[in-house]
Amino acid sequence: MYSSLETTAPATLEPQVLGTETSEKELPITGGDKLLLKGLKFYGFHGAIAEERTLGQMFVVDIDAWVSLKKAGLSDNLADTISYVDIFSIAKEIVEGPPLNLLEAVAERIASRTLEKFPRVTAVQVKLVKPNVALIKSSIDYLGVEIFRQQKH
Repeated sequence: MYSSLETTAPATLEPQVLGTETSEKELPITGGDKLLLKGLKFYGFHGAIAEERTLGQMFVVDIDAWVSLKKAGLSDNLADTISYVDIFSIAKEIVEGPPLNLLEAVAERIASRTLEKFPRVTAVQVKLVKPNVALIKSSIDYLGVEIFRQQKH
């Protein structure tokens, strides 16, 4: 017999933050082929405080781009895949480009430009971090954002 607080199934309650609800269509893909670009380092001038926009700082980007790699795997032909260099160039252009206030805006531009330029990419995940944050007077690894976007068909 169970008390009113006991259950036969494990609890699955997750804290919810208003405005962060995710539809099933936006859930990250857990399988499938993808291109991986990790630890891309660029110097940029993004941030909400004046010092970030004048002094600049290092940004580190990780990108996962979901795309079928089967044809390229069978043919061994670069024309049958998407070049890592092309996705790298998108990230470089945006991070080193005109300053934006928020990391969210920088990551969104990387994701949307990748999906726009490469229709074969079905989804993209962008992690953008600042290893050094002027307002944090403590030892940290980084602060940042991670977004997931899917191709709109």
